[in-house]
Amino acid sequence: MLINALSLRRLWICLKWQVGLEGCNMGEPIDLVKLDGTWRLQYTSAPDVLVLFEAAARLPFFKVGQIFQKFECRDKSDGGVICNVVRWSVPPLLEKEEGATLVVSAKFDVVSVRNIYLQFEEVTVQNIYISEELQALIAPAILPRSFLSLQILQFIRAFKAQIPVTNTTPGRRSVGGLYYLSYLDNNMLLGRAVGGGGVFVFTKAQPLEL
Repeated sequence: MLINALSLRRLWICLKWQVGLEGCNMGEPIDLVKLDGTWRLQYTSAPDVLVLFEAAARLPFFKVGQIFQKFECRDKSDGGVICNVVRWSVPPLLEKEEGATLVVSAKFDVVSVRNIYLQFEEVTVQNIYISEELQALIAPAILPRSFLSLQILQFIRAFKAQIPVTNTTPGRRSVGGLYYLSYLDNNMLLGRAVGGGGVFVFTKAQPLEL
């Protein structure tokens, strides 16, 4: 019971802190200049993100690294592009920290003072970095590397799988969702997925090249 009580107290403190922070610029229009750039996820209660960490906890061969959101909207007035970026790996086949990258890209429109609507367009798997062990298996360093083995290594390094998720049915929107950006300054971004999708806490990160 002590652990549960402590957990509930910490949750209450976090929620109180978030609600207080959200009140600082509540009602102000979204500043797309501040929003533009790369943000690193620090905390979330969103089920679709937590399931990744739950899978990593249960599957020893699957690891989840850092998660980012990249906004491209500096020169826009009513929307832009957003990329949700997940670093993941499958040791010992891929490098431990950043073995591969999953990118979910979407267009977004500003639909009210603090709300944006996302329309997802594409899911991409890219930037695959295989481990030294797997490279040695494909093309042993003690033997002359054949043309085929070099082609295999080059194919893996350049591999990029793109899956469109745009809805082509006339009159219907693509898969998407409504998000409430509750707080934004130069260093922190707080958001909520409207409809019970959880909260997000981001901090500003270095520019991310995809």
